[in-house]
Amino acid sequence: MTVISFIRIRPVDIIDILLVTVATYYFLRFIRGTRAIRMLYALLFLVLVGTIARWLDFKALGLIISSLTTVWLVAFVILFQPEIRNLLSRFGRARPIRFLFRPAADSTLVEELVAAAAQLRERKIGALIVVEQEIGLREYTETGSRLEARVSAPLLVSIFTPPSPLHDGAVIISGNQIIAAGCTLPLGEAEPGLGMRHRAAAGITTLTDAVAIVVSETTGNITFARRGRLLINLTPSQLKYNLMQAILKV
Repeated sequence: MTVISFIRIRPVDIIDILLVTVATYYFLRFIRGTRAIRMLYALLFLVLVGTIARWLDFKALGLIISSLTTVWLVAFVILFQPEIRNLLSRFGRARPIRFLFRPAADSTLVEELVAAAAQLRERKIGALIVVEQEIGLREYTETGSRLEARVSAPLLVSIFTPPSPLHDGAVIISGNQIIAAGCTLPLGEAEPGLGMRHRAAAGITTLTDAVAIVVSETTGNITFARRGRLLINLTPSQLKYNLMQAILKV
């Protein structure tokens, strides 16, 4: 009788393995490209060395590795509080069935956003437009004035054109609707020389899965923000490509 014949795989075991696999995948996907990934490599190395030490019955080395692993876990929590907070924020505010209740975005939305960005760029009018994805942005829409109007390039341009009372804040879009304007967003990190709109775009796209468009009032440059990263000085066609990828998944 082989060893495999003694192993009983129950349906619950398969579900258990799938859950662990999915959780691991999304965790690695979240920390990819962050400084936390290096700490994860260090932990995996310690676990590997500790496992080998136990196999070879190296008691002293095993004790040291076990102590280092404990210290590493504490250090991880202390050093990476922002990353952990962002991860918990995404899990806590995500709504898996949100798409059933939110109007789906379509190619018309992308066309209107690109047209608005092009006009704002030509006139060097500053703008910050945020497009909601799966994570709700209600706490941010409540900081501005509710509009609930269909997205159109002329409306977006008029909102951001001074002396409009809403031109300094962010416009938040859900589906094909402008939910609110004049909204206040959390600030993130941006390259030196970039303004508050860019920092706000970095902040909101770091804390949520939203995407953002920034038009600089100084240079007219168009910036696309996603996952906390800024793509600066895009052409309208490049902006359209990134919006299609992020919003329509094409």
